Amino acid sequence: MITSLHLPYPPSVNHYWGQSGKQRFIGKKGKEFRQAVAEVCLDLQVSTLDTRLSVHVAIWPPDNRKRDVDNILKPLLDAMEHAGVYENDSQIDELHIIRHPPMKGGACSVVLVPISQRNATLRMLPSETAQSLPEPPASEP
Repeated sequence: MITSLHLPYPPSVNHYWGQSGKQRFIGKKGKEFRQAVAEVCLDLQVSTLDTRLSVHVAIWPPDNRKRDVDNILKPLLDAMEHAGVYENDSQIDELHIIRHPPMKGGACSVVLVPISQRNATLRMLPSETAQSLPEPPASEP
């Protein structure tokens, strides 16, 4: 079963985690993002995936600031695990990320494909993969 999610733009690892002395914890922005992902998954009644996965992420940053796309992956993957999308992010064998032009508020779309279905569903070039991802929700003017 292929799972598609439209999510808010994830916080970077720098804003996901907080620290007090030597102790690290999930910070306010991290908790808010986790909750938002959990609500989307609950609304969609997402079933927990228990197989090896190929994950395709498309992001639309909220602005033109310089950003490293890899800084949002760990918060995104952890939040989806916490929401029950999959049992553990160690199930992910393939991970693709594509950055699109900025849009107001930012957005993130994720498509999770069981590895067993990958060859049948994703025989395309990387540029075509980007076109096959779902569009983000419309931003407010």
